Amino acid sequence: MPLAMQARIFWHHRIEGMTEMSDHIEAFFAPFEYKALKLRNRVAMSPMTRYFSPDGLANEDVAAYYQRRAEGGAGLIISEGIFPDREIARNQENIPWFDGERRTPWQKVIDDVHAAGARMAPQIWHVGGARDFNFPESPLGDELESPSGLYGPDMAGGREMTEEDIADVAASFARAAKEMQAMGFDAIEFHGGHGYIFDQYFWTATNKRSDRYGGATIGERTRFATEVIRATREAVGEDFVLFFRLSQWKTNAYDARIADSPAELEQWVCPLVDAGVDIFDCSQRRFWETEFAGSDLNLAGWVKKLTGQPTMTVGSIGLATDLMKDFETGALSAPTPSTIEQVAERLDRGEFDLVAVGRAMLADAQWSNKVRDRRFHELKGYSVELMKTLV
Repeated sequence: MPLAMQARIFWHHRIEGMTEMSDHIEAFFAPFEYKALKLRNRVAMSPMTRYFSPDGLANEDVAAYYQRRAEGGAGLIISEGIFPDREIARNQENIPWFDGERRTPWQKVIDDVHAAGARMAPQIWHVGGARDFNFPESPLGDELESPSGLYGPDMAGGREMTEEDIADVAASFARAAKEMQAMGFDAIEFHGGHGYIFDQYFWTATNKRSDRYGGATIGERTRFATEVIRATREAVGEDFVLFFRLSQWKTNAYDARIADSPAELEQWVCPLVDAGVDIFDCSQRRFWETEFAGSDLNLAGWVKKLTGQPTMTVGSIGLATDLMKDFETGALSAPTPSTIEQVAERLDRGEFDLVAVGRAMLADAQWSNKVRDRRFHELKGYSVELMKTLV
């Protein structure tokens, strides 16, 4: 059954008397189910670092921030990156840390999101050798770890990891995932993109190792990731959904590429599936850009085609400018309904399965409900000034 038809059945009682929605917009609101994860629709809140957790402790303001997006109609809330209990994984003190008593506040977050009808997945994040470009003076950046002591081409970052370090990282991810599952989270996501630890192992510019964690091919360089994924899968069981965020671009190298062809992309993602990844969160700066010449598919479309696994697309949805351009200009990025309709059309034809919304949902907690009801004129624009508060 097409997604749009599923959505009409699921939402018909919610839209009576409203302006009729296009079939493509309705595709957002078809339910989604994979293993134990059951979502009311295909719209996810994308993970976004917010710096509002003093000493790594998520407070009531953070809980209310996520609850508002759940009340606003999102089917899945993916948290900002949360550091596991390995202290060297973190580079900033105001980002959540899942260690000791810092775990406790997340119970309220989960309960409030569930009460609003959404599901929630925490993103587990290890920065590798990357200092925080927003807070380069943070002392936490003085003690980091990375595959080869690099976080970019000829850019020093972190001490080179030993095999013992690698085993400890895998264990820290597995512990965090198991504890998160026990608390009631509905899935977890590995942050595998944007130049952080997994990406530093994938990328030739930052992985210069000559041992089994290096290699000339991307397939060889997936070993670190597959070991972490396997350890986590063993900890949480087969039915608990594991997301993996990946990207070609890095925060310090926007035009970087790991895979230059479908064959290289297949060598990259298939080992991750074999290790236990269920759903890929495919991050692009602009979702509408094709990944390889000769095909209209974006990154999420290609990963789904090559693996057969569900995928999620993300990148400038609902806006005309990309994230880095907003940082550069500081100008208001106006809502762009045409991009919403475009991504909905591609979702409806099955190019990918889920759509993650970042800045547009940060600006407007009611984004999902407004799109569902076609109240595009009510959508709020995004500005980097919004990063200074939890609206």
